[in-house]
Amino acid sequence: MYLGDGCLSAHRRGVFKLRISLDARYPEIAAETERAIRAVMPMNRIGRVLNGGWDEVYAYSKSWPCLFPQHGPGRKHERRIQLTGWQREHVARWPTLLLRGLVHSDGCRFQNSGRGGWSHPRYCSDNRSAEIRAIFRETCDLMGVHWTASGRYTTYVSKKADVALLDLFIGPKS
Repeated sequence: MYLGDGCLSAHRRGVFKLRISLDARYPEIAAETERAIRAVMPMNRIGRVLNGGWDEVYAYSKSWPCLFPQHGPGRKHERRIQLTGWQREHVARWPTLLLRGLVHSDGCRFQNSGRGGWSHPRYCSDNRSAEIRAIFRETCDLMGVHWTASGRYTTYVSKKADVALLDLFIGPKS
């Protein structure tokens, strides 16, 4: 979720605030994000702010920059975003979690249709960062999921078998 909808903000005494901004229409994604933060920082207070159409989940810690070394000044699509060795090891072990987070933050599952009346579900991930797109695509490759690029920022997963695989751990947003 950090790679898509998250950021770190520096505060006094070396403390950072992890903020994940989520669409308020999907309360289960916000609840899942809160559970994930709690799993990593079980002793830290986790807050939530509801502001109209968005829901922010946040927590303070001095450790966030260690866990998210991708943090830095500026927008993610304007700076270098690479996974470290230990992060790549985690992705290799749990690729479904990374794909789920990237789709829930910057993607969707929708019904694709075409001429002749055909219709089937499709996944989309859309990110301005070439490096975050590469992380998504490499993780799909790791799982044997075929993807296609469209335009400058979009990646689709369209084959029925691949969509069925992603449905096992992503599914529609809720």
